[in-house]
Amino acid sequence: MTIPSKRTTNGALAAPLLLGVGLIILTACMDAPQVMRAGGDPIGPLADPATVDTAQGTCFARATTPAIIETVTEQVMVQPASVRSDGTVQSPAAFRTVTRQQILRERREVEFETPCATIMTPQFIASVQRALIARGYYNGAINGRVDRRTATAIERFQTAQDDVHTKTLTLRTARAFGLVAQPRDML
Repeated sequence: MTIPSKRTTNGALAAPLLLGVGLIILTACMDAPQVMRAGGDPIGPLADPATVDTAQGTCFARATTPAIIETVTEQVMVQPASVRSDGTVQSPAAFRTVTRQQILRERREVEFETPCATIMTPQFIASVQRALIARGYYNGAINGRVDRRTATAIERFQTAQDDVHTKTLTLRTARAFGLVAQPRDML
């Protein structure tokens, strides 16, 4: 019995291997494509917030707020009850359960003012944490860092104040805490 053998030369194996390695290297050298909106604005969060007023220290940040969807289940009458003339029920009403989803708030991208990075020192963040503790939104350590617990507390406070639903401190929230001066026209 003979076993068929497959004979290849080293050159036949090397060509596909070199081609594959070459494609990997070329792909790694290419810049990632930038997705743009129709107006030419790149999609996604701002890499560095753009300074609006250096004297006041305000910058912009961008966040996408998720949609809030509620599931509603209700009973819908398919057939009314059949009642005799003497008031007795001949056949009860028939109902059907209908479940539907209702959008309470649309998903949207918002841009808002926020304190700049130069203001967000550990002392400032510790003051934010103390302000959140005083209002009952934070019960963690005052460590001067925007950790997960601090960010969640900021978001809960902003949601309660009908501010942007994000874990980023807004200028409006910093003003509500008394940590950033109010402009004269807002007094």
